Amino acid sequence: MSARSGSPTIVDVAREAGVSIKTVSRVLNHEPGVHESTREQVLKVVEALRYRPKQSARSLAGGRSFLIGLLYYDPSAIFVGSVQQGATLRCRELGYHLVVESLHNDAPDLRQQIDRMVLALRPDGMILTPPLCDNPEVLAALRESGTPCVLMSPERDIRGVPSVRMDDVHAAEELTNLLLSLGHRRIAFIKGPPDQSASAARYQGFVNALRAHDLVPDAELIQPGNFTFASGRDAAHKLLSGRQRPTAVFASNDDMALGVLAAAHRLGLNVPSELSVVGFDDSPTAALVWPPLTTVRQPVAEMARTAVEMLVQGHRADVPADDADQHKVLAHELIVRDSTRAR
Repeated sequence: MSARSGSPTIVDVAREAGVSIKTVSRVLNHEPGVHESTREQVLKVVEALRYRPKQSARSLAGGRSFLIGLLYYDPSAIFVGSVQQGATLRCRELGYHLVVESLHNDAPDLRQQIDRMVLALRPDGMILTPPLCDNPEVLAALRESGTPCVLMSPERDIRGVPSVRMDDVHAAEELTNLLLSLGHRRIAFIKGPPDQSASAARYQGFVNALRAHDLVPDAELIQPGNFTFASGRDAAHKLLSGRQRPTAVFASNDDMALGVLAAAHRLGLNVPSELSVVGFDDSPTAALVWPPLTTVRQPVAEMARTAVEMLVQGHRADVPADDADQHKVLAHELIVRDSTRAR
């Protein structure tokens, strides 16, 4: 089997595979209704002929751009990197391309930026990460342009707008309960930025766990942060420099927890014999620092993959628009390492 002179066309693929051009198109666009053996035969011919469909031709044929946008505004490069990795790989598997754009959540011309972006790219859909997924201007601009979107970890579900998340409240409860089971009662908490819905959810889980054990959160042990290493370090210095130090610190993401470890080291405190420290997210660095960090594994890459799939499914005729499963909750995992110890 060999291609004729010049680049092979979809007609060549259909002829060699013994199927119609429409069938080849359905296989290449990952559409349903093609028998598995036929799909395999078409893909074999595609590979043998080294056929590569032109993006412009696919767009014109199906009224799609095969582009998915990812909008983010987040101080944590680790979180954004995991989102990009998961979304990029799934887009590649489904024949789409990912376009990544950073937008400032408080930009005065945010609405205009989105309008220009949609006009230039004509994306088949947008993935919105926190805090953009909760920004009414962003949601209104995409709705008015007719651009589908999937929300990653929104503060609340919106009827008719698909979303994917993990249960931050429950995960924070589990992590706090771990510290309580180790005998800690004087537990400090470092919050995330107020414009991130996960910040409030994780703090709520912390409070829920304390109250379930008839404990009241101590205002002196609650410090603000913004999901960065520096904010965690500064908050920890305030918490650990007083006369009544906490025996454990719950930093509401790993970047801040690493800042706590640095502050404890500078103050001559041993972790975990004198201070237990926990984070949240299970970033790659959580297992590399010493001591390795006890944390919650947030399925960030899996959420991004799921968001891509939900957008692609929105173009399939066999998926109902009012699908009851449009708000997905993925499982988290408690990861216990050496930064925690019983009192």
